[in-house]
Amino acid sequence: MKQLSIKISSFALAFLVLFSTFSFTVEKHFCGEFLMDVSFTGDAADCGMDLEKVAKTQKKNCCKDEIHHIKGQDELQQFSLADFNPEKQQFVAALVTSYSSLFVEKTIKNLLYKDFSPPDISKDYQALYQTFII
Repeated sequence: MKQLSIKISSFALAFLVLFSTFSFTVEKHFCGEFLMDVSFTGDAADCGMDLEKVAKTQKKNCCKDEIHHIKGQDELQQFSLADFNPEKQQFVAALVTSYSSLFVEKTIKNLLYKDFSPPDISKDYQALYQTFII
């Protein structure tokens, strides 16, 4: 169960990093107050009304396009060796040693004898002390 949760969390974090670097555009075409088309990949299809004919007959155009641009990260944080000063080296060394000591396996010898026969009892202790299991 622990392995499964670790795999799921690492997969989710990988997708989080992947999708935080993507940028995409959502285009919407409205005709009047009604949403006619939404496009995530390219231009949204218009409603079929020619804008020139509508512009000649009416002063105000009823169609409008909305473009929402969602921008992702351009750069991820880069690591350079110049930033790795001796204090950070000491911290990393202490962290690695303390973390690796958590997983030291202790070997315990189980001395179970499968072919061990019980000792011979010279006296019948149940009859001697009058203790019987019912």
